[in-house]
Amino acid sequence: MNLETERLILKNINETHVEDILRIRSNEVTNQFVKRNSPKNNYDALQFILTIKEKTQNNQTVYFGIAFKDQPNLIGTICLWNFSEDRKTAEVGYELLPDYHRKGIMSEALKAVLALGFNELNLHEILAFTNKFNENSQGLLLKYNFVLEEGRTDEGFPDNIVFSLKKSH
Repeated sequence: MNLETERLILKNINETHVEDILRIRSNEVTNQFVKRNSPKNNYDALQFILTIKEKTQNNQTVYFGIAFKDQPNLIGTICLWNFSEDRKTAEVGYELLPDYHRKGIMSEALKAVLALGFNELNLHEILAFTNKFNENSQGLLLKYNFVLEEGRTDEGFPDNIVFSLKKSH
């Protein structure tokens, strides 16, 4: 499944995207806000891609690579994952190479994924966990009317704050 916006195509990632995924997920600027095991080489990136493909096939995640329509390379990713058992709530996650920050790209991608989540997947609520120091991410969430969940914590990630967006009826 692909999603298109004015400038972007959000597409399933596959084995041809190994170098892009390595570049995105091992980026130091991005990773200052994300606690994870970053890929160290193409093999690690490939293992990540194969895991995502499996989780996509099992409906555990909806995961897209972000690319400009006229370019093959991925510049970021966005996903819906961590679905609740009743499939009414999911978490949104996203990352973008720093060269593309502050250009409205993630805003465009997020708008498309929120529409997919609420209109196609019939989610009632989408959560976002972001680092309290990541002002760009917080600004993006507030732009789309996410609400800071005061007092809600992200187990094991004390620097994260939690935002939520409920489906408007």
